[in-house]
Amino acid sequence: MSRLPDPAKRRDLLAGVRAYMIRNGVADLSLRPLARHLGTSDRMLLYYFGTKERMVTDALAMYEGRPLLRAQSLLDTDGSPKNPAELRRFLEDTWQQFSNPDLRATLPLYLEILAAGLLHPVRYGPVVRDVMSEWTRLLTSVFRDLGMTEARAGTEASLLVDASFGLLLAP
Repeated sequence: MSRLPDPAKRRDLLAGVRAYMIRNGVADLSLRPLARHLGTSDRMLLYYFGTKERMVTDALAMYEGRPLLRAQSLLDTDGSPKNPAELRRFLEDTWQQFSNPDLRATLPLYLEILAAGLLHPVRYGPVVRDVMSEWTRLLTSVFRDLGMTEARAGTEASLLVDASFGLLLAP
């Protein structure tokens, strides 16, 4: 019977992977140099994560300061917006999350992954779809709480998510 991966070790590896990706990107990410940097082996990385793409996805998802979680926290604290003024304030507060210096340092990585998802849809497409879907679900619930139908809320959320990610790509 095989041993289960140590959750604490996995968390530590993910933190190291995330830091490494921020410094080096993902375009040329190779398991051997990454493993060497982390003081482990490429086989151990595969043991803990299965694939390089899963490792990248998990390293991004573990970041507790990511804007999606901050936006969800705003909703949990203040409740869903009830009128256009509250919606505007929520969206402005959410957009301001992107100016946080810690997050600004990670934006090139997220943008690289978005581009990699377009260039290599089999490898990184699921990562991009996960990020976009999380945002779309969150905003769909906000718009639904404002009284929109499910279909309209989903359409509005999709448009806002797509436009926002486009704005992040703009210089």
